[in-house]
Amino acid sequence: MIELIGEANDAGAGLLSACVEIGICLRTLKRWRRAFVGDGDGKDRRKGSPRHVVHRLSEEERQRILLTCNQPAYASLPPGQIVPALADQGLYIGSESSFYRVLHQAGQCHRRGRARLPQEPRSVPRLRADGPNQVWSWDISFLPTTVRGVWLYLYLVVDVWSRKVVAWDVAEVESADIAADLVQRACLRERYRRPSGFGSHQSLHPPLILHADNGNAMRGATLESRLEEMGVLRSFSRPRVSNDNPYSESLFRTVKYRPDYPSRPFGSKGEACEWVAAFVDWYNHRHRHSGIKFVTPHQRHSGSATAICQQRADVYETARQANPTRWSRSTRCWRQPGEVWINKPTEEPDPMMALPLIQVA
Repeated sequence: MIELIGEANDAGAGLLSACVEIGICLRTLKRWRRAFVGDGDGKDRRKGSPRHVVHRLSEEERQRILLTCNQPAYASLPPGQIVPALADQGLYIGSESSFYRVLHQAGQCHRRGRARLPQEPRSVPRLRADGPNQVWSWDISFLPTTVRGVWLYLYLVVDVWSRKVVAWDVAEVESADIAADLVQRACLRERYRRPSGFGSHQSLHPPLILHADNGNAMRGATLESRLEEMGVLRSFSRPRVSNDNPYSESLFRTVKYRPDYPSRPFGSKGEACEWVAAFVDWYNHRHRHSGIKFVTPHQRHSGSATAICQQRADVYETARQANPTRWSRSTRCWRQPGEVWINKPTEEPDPMMALPLIQVA
């Protein structure tokens, strides 16, 4: 057996897989190898189970259990109800555990409830953007009206890399049709084209990814078909995890906490549209965003943010040379972040970095 496992391992098979195929565990193989290499005689010293179970079910009893469970009167009942029903008739074929064991061995013990099976946890969305129009995030928020219980719905689509609001709308309903039209207008305004070879491995340019939460409008069939036509991929947050959509959540907080945000509800849809239009203009063209080194989203989206930050760095360096005693180490870093992540993966430490340094004479 050791020789067979060695031949399989030399041919490219893993030790664990080879041990499973031959019916032993990896620890047994290691123990056998130590016995051969060491002072042992290399004999198989496994004792096994010499006991003879006298109360083991016979083949006739096993078949009787299977025939009983497959009868129409008991086919839809679990062994926990079959055994008491047989006892009420004065019959005893086997215990409840014996019924379950026989059904398991025969492959007839399965979940038959109407409830959905336990689902595997959804994988963490990990999206990376190093330029504009690569990853968009969108969401819907409520805007209060003067009528109690009636709301307006604010649609906002933001570019994750530049933080620019690429599209917005105010509607009286939450609908996937409105979202599909909104995203289509954003793609036309940003001149996004469907990548050649979309849906295959031959695409040279990665498609645009639209990230959202799990709302009804986000998973609508109309939006899905429209995104397929435009060559846009969809991405969804995990349920009940707000950290998976941080850019939209942060944008809505900026909306609701603006000093000029109305203290009273909106009187009409037109009034809400007028205020949102003014907010988007301020946010894109005059708001210096802290996450992108205090440049406006429009400056970063258009590519002029790099020259602006370089000019700031030159100003700081000139001030440092004029009075170097006021600078302890270096000037402020104005370099633009090169990439933006949604749930950036944790970097595993390099094992070589943990090794002690050896000084060579």
